[in-house]
Amino acid sequence: MPIATRAFAATASDKPLAPYSFERRDPGPDDVAIAIKFAGVCHSDLHIVKNDLGNTRYPIVPGHEIAGIVTAVGANVTRFKKGDRVGVGCMVDSCRQCAPCKEGEEQYCVPGMTQTYGSPDPKGSEVGQTITQGGYSDAIVVDQNYVLNIPDSIPLDAAAPLLCAGITTYSPLKTWNVGPGSKVAVVGLGGLGHMAVKQAAAMGAEVTVLSTSDRKKADAERMGAKHFLINSDKDAMKAAAEKFDLIINTVSATHEIAGHLNLLAKDGTMVMLGLSTEGMPVCAMPLLWRRRRVAGSLIGGIRETQEMLDFCAANNIACDIELIAPDRINEAYERMEKSDVRYRFVLDIEKLAA
Repeated sequence: MPIATRAFAATASDKPLAPYSFERRDPGPDDVAIAIKFAGVCHSDLHIVKNDLGNTRYPIVPGHEIAGIVTAVGANVTRFKKGDRVGVGCMVDSCRQCAPCKEGEEQYCVPGMTQTYGSPDPKGSEVGQTITQGGYSDAIVVDQNYVLNIPDSIPLDAAAPLLCAGITTYSPLKTWNVGPGSKVAVVGLGGLGHMAVKQAAAMGAEVTVLSTSDRKKADAERMGAKHFLINSDKDAMKAAAEKFDLIINTVSATHEIAGHLNLLAKDGTMVMLGLSTEGMPVCAMPLLWRRRRVAGSLIGGIRETQEMLDFCAANNIACDIELIAPDRINEAYERMEKSDVRYRFVLDIEKLAA
């Protein structure tokens, strides 16, 4: 039978999120049914709710940082059992046939991955659901191939944001071979940035945080940063020229990046992770003279996401969170727009009102 589900949803770009009820599909033979315990609040949730990309379909239940407990499994499920601690990230399916999917990089699926919320729902017909709905809800049903094991050593609430923030930073650190001796700069110490600092430090890199003020300096050092640089300090920026192998840029708003390129060493790369919606000028000269690159990166595949969770468990890494009741989601959005969170809001779904 379909699963009655309670949630918080957006019904329009100019309206607050509000309680919402809908049905999840009955678990099929390859499905895992999950009681959601915690859901992280990602900045991209805010973009989708406000229709910043121009393609939001309402009503929409956001949330792609999901941690919970398995309540049932289909007949073909072998990797999970009732009672397991599990997570669901930004995708719940993909074509499984294209080259990226076959390489274990489903996030780059050529026809497009099925996102956890807001994508056409190929399995929602039995409950009349046309788009996928996310984790600001008390239950979800997901194909076993897109479910992750959460190690016992990671608290379930602090694990939830790892399913997006954690893998979004881990993937480029691995792609650009960060390790002992690497010099990594992280632009912005927020939900993504604080994870980049922790992970890069655990990989053995010398980490510097670039920020607009020093108010988070103590936090950065606690997380493993060796240096802290104010990007408006022209002398300090000049002194840091050609220092970094990799810059992880986590800022999700339009900002100046051309001046940061001189911080890269020869063959250095700035990786853009923030979901900005406007162009940011880049001059060719700083790129040409040192063979520098500006690149982008998106989450990670299922295999790499599991690797990230295991890495975090082995290195005692979790997100710094503010745990809130779901009925405070609109307040959380207002604070998130002001960068007033240290460092990720997480919804306590068990406090979802009946």
